[in-house]
Amino acid sequence: MLHPRLAAKSGALSDLSSPERSNTARLGGIELRMPTMDDPWIWLSLGWRDLWRAPLFSLSFGLAFVAIGLGGTIGMWSLGLESFVPVVAAGFALLGPILALGLYEISRRHEQGLPVTLRDVVLVRTAAPVQLAFVAFLLMFLYLVWLRAATLLYALFIYDNFMPLADFIAFVLTTPQGVAMMVIGTTVAALLALVTFAISAISIPMLMRRDIDALTAMSASVEVLLDAPGPMLLWAWLIVVLTAFGVATMFAGLIVIFPLIGHATWHAYRSIVRNA
Repeated sequence: MLHPRLAAKSGALSDLSSPERSNTARLGGIELRMPTMDDPWIWLSLGWRDLWRAPLFSLSFGLAFVAIGLGGTIGMWSLGLESFVPVVAAGFALLGPILALGLYEISRRHEQGLPVTLRDVVLVRTAAPVQLAFVAFLLMFLYLVWLRAATLLYALFIYDNFMPLADFIAFVLTTPQGVAMMVIGTTVAALLALVTFAISAISIPMLMRRDIDALTAMSASVEVLLDAPGPMLLWAWLIVVLTAFGVATMFAGLIVIFPLIGHATWHAYRSIVRNA
């Protein structure tokens, strides 16, 4: 028979290692359920279902997102800056989480059996508008950091000589300077994308529904990534692959992919945050 103190200690350790305890965390009064490796696929399937429950609204968001991207692309092409288009397109994805606010609202209204109207999804009512604006400003700042970093790389490796796109691709793939620029640029972009994902994975839908401060919401998002890196990095990888496919189709694929990811992000939030 164990000594009472040892028995109590053993019981405490058993409690800490129980599935319920190891699969949850609490931060600032917010209870978080850590996802499993199956969850990102479930989020996508639920997002796909929501996409086709109100396709007019969902695909309109996709069309608007693509129209903004194409407008910027055409503008840069007309200025002879076509070699900078991939940089702008990659960075534009950093703003996706805040641009998908209306998609979160569509999924929320489907979930609660409420009607979906144009007014509801364009003028989304948020519980913490000032805090949400702070996160939006932060994402915009990260986007500007990326643009500045890319501009500096151009200055260092190409000396501000913006090449035609075909020449730029040849430079990147066939010269030591181009390969070095691509490696450094990809590393910087990946780091900024990881930071963006870490702070926004669940924070934006959380601020839409809860009257809390931005730092708490972003901390909760980072906490999930740190405590469940496998599932969350899988989710990030799926977002990157789908977005890259959409861009590779001359942005046409993003008409479906952008709302799909937006709806799925809402279900990620609902899955992770207890009593969301």
